[in-house]
Amino acid sequence: MTDTAPAPATAHDRPAAAQDGPATAHDRPDRTVATWVFAVGRAYGAEDLAGAAGLSAAPVRPLAFAGLTAVVQDVPAALFGREALTERLSDPGELERCARAHHAVVTAAAACGPTVPMALATLYLGDERARAALTADAGRFRAALERVGGRVEWGVKVYARPDAAGTRPGVPAGGAPGPDAPGAGRAYLERMRGVQRAREEGRSSALRTAEEVHAALSALAVAARRLRPHGPGASGERRTQVLNAAYLLPESGADRIAAAVEELRGRAGAGVDIETSGPWVPYSFAGEA
Repeated sequence: MTDTAPAPATAHDRPAAAQDGPATAHDRPDRTVATWVFAVGRAYGAEDLAGAAGLSAAPVRPLAFAGLTAVVQDVPAALFGREALTERLSDPGELERCARAHHAVVTAAAACGPTVPMALATLYLGDERARAALTADAGRFRAALERVGGRVEWGVKVYARPDAAGTRPGVPAGGAPGPDAPGAGRAYLERMRGVQRAREEGRSSALRTAEEVHAALSALAVAARRLRPHGPGASGERRTQVLNAAYLLPESGADRIAAAVEELRGRAGAGVDIETSGPWVPYSFAGEA
């Protein structure tokens, strides 16, 4: 089991800058401060959020709208405008810092009740513009809160391991024949073909396992989503990810998913890894209609 949280909801491919809109009397005329929105729920008090640090020195606080409450924080507009934010979040270290801070606040909010996480870098030029935008989407927030109440997200990933093909090319179990040995070239080509066939069979086995995993866990879940598989990581990860999925289950469902995954691991081929993570705040299901 890993301890990496899902990416903060839907807009992680392109950071949002502070959103402009019609001017109101409540906007800060110098526009030095923007409102970062972390999450939406039915009700939060200032005391519920007192321990959350967020992304600036300002307190994390509730912002009421349309009978709901957003969790927000004032951040310096100069550091969170479109160009500045894009530049900062292009740096992997800064992106990780912001994502972790955002997730920590969402987690604190979720401890108080059903919570809809907002996308990383949801920003507005002042509370009134934030309130107007959130109010326009209040129906979706209410539906999402009904869906995620009492439920959590579990992540499951399936990988095909490259070493499952057996012997690597050029290193046969019986030792390589010398260059002048009879049939050396043909033997080498046969070994290469054998390794390639084994790799293809290993990947096919992993893909079959991925479909079995997704079908079995979808049957247990309230909802399921297949996410884009991740490519090899910068750490030198050589496995191929063939399933990256999220499952929405009741908070009491940890034992069920653990038992199901353990059974699926027992049926999987030797070259297939199945990993789970969670429970998480249901990022992957907060944005659905």
